[in-house]
Amino acid sequence: MKINSFLLILLFILMSSVTSSSQAKEKAKHVIFIGLDGWGAYSVPKADMPVVKQMMADGCYTLKKRTALPSSSAINWASMFMGAGPELHGYTQWGSRTPELPSRVVNEHGIFPTIFQLLRDARPEAEIGCLYEWDGIKYLVDTLALNHHALSPDYTEKPEVLCRMAESYIKEKKPTLLAVCFDNPDHVGHGAGHDTPAYYAKLKELDTYIGRIVSAVEEAGMLKQTIFIITSDHGGINKGHGGITMQEMETPFIIFGKNIKSGGEFSESMMQYDVASTIASIFGLKQPQVWIGRPMKQVFK
Repeated sequence: MKINSFLLILLFILMSSVTSSSQAKEKAKHVIFIGLDGWGAYSVPKADMPVVKQMMADGCYTLKKRTALPSSSAINWASMFMGAGPELHGYTQWGSRTPELPSRVVNEHGIFPTIFQLLRDARPEAEIGCLYEWDGIKYLVDTLALNHHALSPDYTEKPEVLCRMAESYIKEKKPTLLAVCFDNPDHVGHGAGHDTPAYYAKLKELDTYIGRIVSAVEEAGMLKQTIFIITSDHGGINKGHGGITMQEMETPFIIFGKNIKSGGEFSESMMQYDVASTIASIFGLKQPQVWIGRPMKQVFK
């Protein structure tokens, strides 16, 4: 009888340990990824972005995340979503819609594995979305793995539309993973130029949209179970990008929310493809062997 009781207690301890281990793998139930195209890290100290800077103070960040080369859009959005660089995923040009190099591996949808597909495979019931202002994003996210994706129309004339789309989607669907990709400040960088009054005015405006998205998450009852990531594909210099200056190469990465330390700036090296790995780590997902990204484990409690 004593032996049976001992075995039952041991079994209970083992089951509790497995359950605790499983629960520990997931660091949050929701991730809201917000990308600002063309946002150079050089601009952050000067920028009037109180929402973002509060996230930096309450969470963790680096202003030293480096782009993959060349420092242009499709290459780097792909790298952030695909956990690898252009040498492996094959997207090598500013506006790549299909790989110029054969992708080293493709999934059942015929595209290099993305964080969206990884989450979909692990959790078929998950609500996964992507909203964007630049049409090129849809070629890089594996739309077949998404529940919803949509292009914001006429954003140069109606800059608030993408924000409103994100607010509505969050409140209605409470997504597990949502990527919201703004095409600015890149558009202003190519027009008025980087590091100009117009560029900083756009950053201030975008900060208000980020604040509204956070408020939408709170209204949806998700805030206490959400991690926010705010980042960029590349920076810029004068009226362009694609080169190897640090103004083009260094981008901000800010992470804030559930189970994120109030650690401020971290010193560890970070690349674009580490973003996908970090999101995978949040959801407790095993990344594909072809990915080369590393999760930023130091930011988690």
